[in-house]
Amino acid sequence: MKYAQIIKEIGRGAKGARPIPRQQAESLFAAILDGVVPDMELGAILLSLRIKGEDLEELSGFKAALDSRCRQIVVPPGPRCVVLPTYNGARKQANLMPVVAGLLARQGIPVLIQGRHDFDSRVSPFALLAALDIPLATTLSEAAQQLQVERLACLPLAALSPGLDRLLALRPRLGVRNSGHTIAKLLDPAPGRSVRVVAVTHPEYLVLMEQFLTQENACALLMRGTEGEAYASPRRRPRLLGFRRGVATELFEQVSVEAEAIADEECSVEKNAVIVRTMLAGSVPVPQPILDQVAALAMLATS
Repeated sequence: MKYAQIIKEIGRGAKGARPIPRQQAESLFAAILDGVVPDMELGAILLSLRIKGEDLEELSGFKAALDSRCRQIVVPPGPRCVVLPTYNGARKQANLMPVVAGLLARQGIPVLIQGRHDFDSRVSPFALLAALDIPLATTLSEAAQQLQVERLACLPLAALSPGLDRLLALRPRLGVRNSGHTIAKLLDPAPGRSVRVVAVTHPEYLVLMEQFLTQENACALLMRGTEGEAYASPRRRPRLLGFRRGVATELFEQVSVEAEAIADEECSVEKNAVIVRTMLAGSVPVPQPILDQVAALAMLATS
């Protein structure tokens, strides 16, 4: 593959760059995941894509390369498995992603949490899960057993896609995110048996992801994440857009809600764990946007 020619096309800046055709994008991302792109060329490609932004055809090619390299997990019979990505952690407020997972699991809906964490400035979601006695599975078979028995499992990205894990691990070295972080939101370890929660941060990605999920005939929930995590903001419910076989339906519109304030400092592991436990125990009300997200996912998982 002629990396210089690709860099020439995508490295002309946000206005001058041209997109990569789908087939070439798939071949390129396959080479990246396989670790065969030289470091200098890899850095140039990742930063060029970061500046240019991915288009729909490129995203489709990247996802195809990931699909052929993503390990699959066995989902128990019954509802689809909700796949919750976790890559950011808490910055200023409590991470309520485990509340979403716990409420779904109580309804008998299997939930797989997948991701990695390398932000020194944020509280690790995996430390929070450990404090909540949700162990990190080491193998796919172990996670499958946890889904069968507990309806809740957590896997590191490295167990599902070592190549994508290596790519995301470059963030501290490069200083910025790359296309791998976009693709990680779309990772599907149970094709045909999953409901992926696709939580994005930037508004322009809502448009791109809606186009992609429609094209992919996906079963998914697209929403604006909270501090990058896959749960609805307690104070401002995002638009919850559900996809069934690629057909989009607005399940809940965006709306501000009245909610009791959760102090900024409550994002520490110990205090965050207390908040999650008290919500799941019913001692503290679960914010309505979280309940709405759970209802939307339950509907997608069982319909």
